[in-house]
Formats: sequence, C-alpha cells, structure tokens
Amino acid sequence: MAMPMSREIRPLRRQEYDQLVALGAFVDERIELLEGQLVPMSPIGPPHSSAVQTLTELLLPALLGRARVFSQSPFAALDSSEPDPDVAIVPLGDYHHEHASEAYLIIEVAQSSLARDRGQKQRIYARAGVPEYWIVDVEGRAIEVHREPGYEGYAVREVVGYEGSLAPHAFPDVVVEVRRILR
Repeated sequence: MAMPMSREIRPLRRQEYDQLVALGAFVDERIELLEGQLVPMSPIGPPHSSAVQTLTELLLPALLGRARVFSQSPFAALDSSEPDPDVAIVPLGDYHHEHASEAYLIIEVAQSSLARDRGQKQRIYARAGVPEYWIVDVEGRAIEVHREPGYEGYAVREVVGYEGSLAPHAFPDVVVEVRRILR
C-alpha cells in the first residue's frame, strides 16, 4: 500500500545545499539557493562580465589588507539562502572552510536579472544584515545604492547616474565612477 504524498514542499536548507554541492550533485549547473529553492542563474553576457571584471580590478587593490573582495563566490546569507553575488566586499578572514556570512557591501550586476536583484535578492541581503547593496543596472546605465537593511528590504535607495560616482559606506576613500563600470 502506497503512502500518501504530502503536498507540502520543504525548503532546502543551506547546510543541505552545501553538502549536495560537496557531493557533486550540481556539476555543470549554474544555480543558487534562494529562500530554500534552487534557482537557475541567468547567463552572463559581455556587458555583465565586463562590469564585474572592472569592479574587481578597481576594488581589489584599493581594499588590499582592509577587506576581502570576492567575485562570483557564494555568500552564506541565511539558513535558506546562498546566493552567488557578482562582487562581495567582506571582512578579512579565513574562508577556506566556510563561505562568508558577513559583508560590508554586496554588488549584483543586472542585465536580465534586474527584477530578481531588486526583489528577492534585495530582501535576502537585507535580512542577512548586509549594510549596503548595489545593483549595477546595465541597461539603465546607473547604479542603485541600497542602505539601512530591514526585514522587507532596504529603507534607503539612491540612484547614481552614468556621470556620477559613489563609494562604499564602509570605505569612503574608495571612489567608483559609474562610467568606468558601464562603458
């Protein structure tokens, strides 16, 4: 006699996801764990790739010895989420055994993923207590700056246009010109 199937779907926990990754369950798949679900990642086009590379090249030398700059590496956001932000500025530390779970700044470059970056990912990063979140809007040729995290997202949103510049709140001496990122 077959057991009745439950209609409830239990979200995957980050620890379970990490164990599956270690076992090779998702080889050659571009996915991330968002709010307990495995979500396919958007393909990366040249403008997206170029923006990530330029940000990394600008931030890495400026923050050497003060913070770590990760590019497209997992971030242990919540028990149910492990997104792969395009750039993360995290505290100095040893991340050999665990992914970073704290960040000064998370940056997502959005070409086809703008709705998810403004919605679901913004909520995840805010709930994880990330104090600052930037969305590089490739099509809009601007960078959205989100600060003051809360449960539903960030309380403060500012848009810096193509001719503007900005700096991470934690590192005000590291100035980034938007036009260098969105050529």
